[in-house]
Amino acid sequence: MQPENPFITQPENMKSLHQIIENHWQNPNPILRLFLCPLSKLFAHITAKRRANFLSGSLKTQKLPVPVVIVGNIHAGGTGKTPITAALVSSLQKRGVKVGVISRGYGRASQAIHVLTDNSRAADAGDEPLMLFRQTHVPTAVGANRYEVGRALLAQNPDLQMIVADDGLQHYRLARDVEICVFPAADMGRDNLEVLPNGGLREPVSRLETVDCVVFSNGMTEQKTVFRLPENVFYSQTQIAAPYRFNCPQETLLASSLKTGETCVAVAGIARPQRFFDSLGELGFRLQNTVVLPDHAAINVADLPVADYVFITEKDAVKLPENVPENMWVLPIRAEIEPDLGDWVLWKLGI
Repeated sequence: MQPENPFITQPENMKSLHQIIENHWQNPNPILRLFLCPLSKLFAHITAKRRANFLSGSLKTQKLPVPVVIVGNIHAGGTGKTPITAALVSSLQKRGVKVGVISRGYGRASQAIHVLTDNSRAADAGDEPLMLFRQTHVPTAVGANRYEVGRALLAQNPDLQMIVADDGLQHYRLARDVEICVFPAADMGRDNLEVLPNGGLREPVSRLETVDCVVFSNGMTEQKTVFRLPENVFYSQTQIAAPYRFNCPQETLLASSLKTGETCVAVAGIARPQRFFDSLGELGFRLQNTVVLPDHAAINVADLPVADYVFITEKDAVKLPENVPENMWVLPIRAEIEPDLGDWVLWKLGI
């Protein structure tokens, strides 16, 4: 008997509960709504009480000796936050600011604080922090207690002038000087956004009124919203470039160079993977198969589907060992933000 292939798409009735609920967030199911609404009301009550404790001062916060800029979201992932964080960090670097990054490091094996080095692996740091570190080359540290993580980073890099926290909008124990919320432009006009588990929000959409600015991701054109926003609004657009070979990043690939009959597949362990697949299509790559893994999932090279070209995301690439097959290609994605977010942060902080 052949072993089960983990990359074969399962039928609808075999999908995980997590997949079913995520689909419900985009296409509401009346039966699921009936059962999940009471849980969402309870979740909303808990989050509202926690924020009220933060605002009243009854929830103790700890402040680092340098300004802290939070780049977070109210969605449960898939907003394009990490590319926006990278774009902000790069903008600050160009202006001569010595900036560091802290993050929880979701999906890593250890709970200990880890300050990243060139030898760090995804198991040490988490996939997104490691990707940020390799893209921006700024001091980066991870851990659950962001205040202690920031202290550890400053201990090794005392010349840092600012810390950007990737995620952490709801981590109220860390005092913040600027709150930036990333919100998908595709949800700008939706009036049925609800908190977990009936919807995909960590906090009610009214939270947008209280942040310092909102960055609408994957959309540069102003659209009408059905909820209130802060005074400062930015728009980001995803920019994609030609895929590069995993083992040789200097070598890029154009769809026009493929020979007749050569096959292409794409593998993604990210939230909202369809955007990745669509991006490859926009570049002219015709995919014979697409493989969707859970967000942050580990990737076993031996289990990858057979094809002439296997495309992966940069977030997934940091989880792979160095000795991967020559047919592995990585799609680089960057965010362009208008107006310039770095300039605004420096203005907001009076720097």
